[in-house]
Parts: sequence; structure tokens; C-alpha cells
Amino acid sequence: MTLTLALTLLLSVLVGLSLGLLGGGGSILTVPILTYVAGMSAKEAIAASLFVVGATSAVSAITHARRKRVQWRTGLVFGAAGMAGAFGGGLLGGHIPGTILMIAFALMMVATSLAMIRGRKKQSAAGQDGELPVPKVILEGLVVGLVTGLVGAGGGFLVVPALALLGGLSMPVAVGTSLIVIAMKSFAGLGGYLTTVSLDWALVGGVTTAAILGSFIGARLAGRIPESSLRKGFGFFVLGMGVFVLFQELPAPANLILVVTAAALAAAATLCWFAVPACPLRRRIASPAKPEGAETR
Repeated sequence: MTLTLALTLLLSVLVGLSLGLLGGGGSILTVPILTYVAGMSAKEAIAASLFVVGATSAVSAITHARRKRVQWRTGLVFGAAGMAGAFGGGLLGGHIPGTILMIAFALMMVATSLAMIRGRKKQSAAGQDGELPVPKVILEGLVVGLVTGLVGAGGGFLVVPALALLGGLSMPVAVGTSLIVIAMKSFAGLGGYLTTVSLDWALVGGVTTAAILGSFIGARLAGRIPESSLRKGFGFFVLGMGVFVLFQELPAPANLILVVTAAALAAAATLCWFAVPACPLRRRIASPAKPEGAETR
């Protein structure tokens, strides 16, 4: 086993860990791993990530279902609508230049990370955990599916907020239900990409196995680690990854301007956090901590 392959498999465990804990983040990690570590092209990495995340989500969903964390009707309706959007996105993505796809993917990472860091407004700790309105579920599924199929990202971190905020599902149930949706959409998006892309199935199989092992760990840890702290920490990590991908894909001097701007914003945020007692960042981020802790007991 080469060092590159070993590192790819080791990092793939984080993919499953993210899916098991947060119900999302799989593609956000998988695409950069396959692109910059395993050396796949952008389109191959996106297509492979759809298989890896789809298989891992399906396995992880079984564990959540056994613990009564899945709303099946909502998940299947959302997933069916998402499959239609994802297949169309996969077909479209196969005809778009790889650089454009990676830039779109990186922008999705940045938007996702900021939403994770910012947190959600206060909501009921228990949630309603009822089935969501079918028309809204179908509309959300089509939009999220299109994004997922096109750039291989935005699955769980769009599905989970939609389930939690649209229908008031508790976080554990939203996470479990999102895994059903992600699996369905990922395989549909993969079908669209396979019309124009071929994959190294031996490598994809190894990455998938490692991710599934990580999902078992994540499912066991779900509810034991404070969701608020975990989400914010992961959000900062995803933000850094998004900036890195943009630096790799943008031409000079735009990439250098991006890095300088990002560093300046990070320094300003750090200074505000540690040196300003009334820092608005601290107030905004800290506010959801209590209810979300209650959600994940």
C-alpha cells in the first residue's frame, strides 16, 4: 500500500464520521480528498464522491433507523424529488469544465461553513418530529438534488436545516432522515455522471469501506458530543478547506488576493472574539448552544 493510498483511506474515515455525527459533510470532505490526495480529476472526484457518500449514508441510516431517528415518508418523498434534481444536475455537470465545477464546489463549501458557524435561531429542543408537508418537501428536494448532482456537495448540510427548520424535526431525527435523502440523491447524481465519466472502482471501493467504518463511529457518538460545538468546529474546518480549493483553482493574482483577504478577516474575527467583550460574533454564536445541547442529549 502506497503512502498516498494509506492517507486517502485514513482521511476517508472522516467522511463517514461526519455523516454519522452531522448527517452531512460527506461530499465536502470526499471531493478534496479524491482530488488533491488521490489525484483524481474534478469530474471523477465528484462522481466518485456521490457513490462513496451514497453508500455510506445508506449504511449509517440503518443505525439511526434502529434508534427511531428516521421519518420514512418524509425521507422517501424528499429523496425521490432529490433524485430527479440530482440526475439532471449530474447530466449537466458532465458537460461543464472541471475548473468551473471546483470553483462552484468551493463556493458551496464557504456558504455551508458560514451557515454552520452562524448557527440556527432558537427552536424547540424536542421538535415536532412529524411528517412534513409533501409539496414543500418536493420543492426542497428538487432544489437540493440539483445542487448535489451538479457539484457533488450541499446534500446533508442543506437537507438537515430544511428538515429541522421547515418541519420542526429534532436534530437527531433530522440527521437520521437526511441520510435516507442523501443516499437516494447521491446514486441518482452518480447515474447522471456515469454517462460521461469512468471511475477506478477499486479505489472507490476502498474509500467507501473506510468511510463506512467511520460512519459506525459517528453513529455511536451522535448525541454524546454537544452538537453545537461540533458543528461550529467543523464549520471552521470546512471554511479553511473552501478557501484552499479556491486558492488552487483561481488564477493568479486572484488566488493571492483571496488568501490575503481571508487572513485579514480571520485576524479581525479573532481579535474581536478575544479582545472585545461585546463582540457580536460571540453573542450570535453562543446563543444557540443551550437549546442544541438539549436536542442531542
